[in-house]
Amino acid sequence: MATPEERIVELGLELPEPATPVGSYVTAKQTGNVLYVSGHGPIDIDGKSIRGKVGDGLDVDQGYYAARRCGLGLLATMRQHLGSLDRVTEVIKLLGMVNCPPEFGKHPQVINGASDLMVEVFGDAGRHARSAVGMGSLPFDIAVEVELIVEISG
Repeated sequence: MATPEERIVELGLELPEPATPVGSYVTAKQTGNVLYVSGHGPIDIDGKSIRGKVGDGLDVDQGYYAARRCGLGLLATMRQHLGSLDRVTEVIKLLGMVNCPPEFGKHPQVINGASDLMVEVFGDAGRHARSAVGMGSLPFDIAVEVELIVEISG
């Protein structure tokens, strides 16, 4: 069975540059064998944020893509903090927030973009508890924000 780092190569994934905090926080905080990864917005291949409301200007597929881009950013931050994604033993919890109008109800389908990525990279260890919620707005009008909690090895 391939390691997470090997899967990234097999899948042809390119991780973006790790995020830089835009406020008074850190991108990841470790306590014991748990790593809490701050919310990440979707940075597209061109380095620009994916912005707008899903369900009003962006469709569900575009939201899914944005959530997947958030997931790639989370992986980049974890790799930077841990040295290797092979140290991740379990993805514990994923919280996905969708910038959307009040009548939008397809939050789970959007956040599957990040969830599916975690399973692709970590296999069964990537299956996680999850919340997928709608927000009236997100910072800088980003389409999606995703945060993560993972268990890590020494």
